[in-house]
Amino acid sequence: MDELEIENKLKSQNYIEPGMIEAAFSFWFSDHEHVRSPFPYYIREKLRPSAVDKFLGWSSQISDKAKKDINDEILAEKFEEILFELAHSMVLTEDEKLTIRYPFLVRIGDAILAKDAPAGRGTSKVIDRWFVKLGDHAFMKVKLKNTATEEEWETEFELPE
Repeated sequence: MDELEIENKLKSQNYIEPGMIEAAFSFWFSDHEHVRSPFPYYIREKLRPSAVDKFLGWSSQISDKAKKDINDEILAEKFEEILFELAHSMVLTEDEKLTIRYPFLVRIGDAILAKDAPAGRGTSKVIDRWFVKLGDHAFMKVKLKNTATEEEWETEFELPE
């Protein structure tokens, strides 16, 4: 499905505001001050029409009575849920899946500055990360390398589930 088909599909219904979908793509497909796009370029061309198609399929199943109770915020959340779910199934690596699942967390290559370290010694770079499940708790383990000393170290933090 190309852009014209997406546009025509959106115009053929009167429940979903096309601007809402475009705003979501605009936000999630670009970097901003507080968030980077979690979606690799190689999936975007396929992700875009697939997400619209699945979302319109979902919305077509909503009864007229239920449509009165569903506001734009609920629709936007559902669209983002579909967008992230589809993207998760399209990416190739476990690291890309982590980025989609936790788009606001550190990524490989990110620089981390330790507050208490002496000047010039406090920067480390993320060199690896992975998901760990211990009982009912999920963690992200992160391996870093100090840029001054080359020393490698690890940390972990609990993830929201």
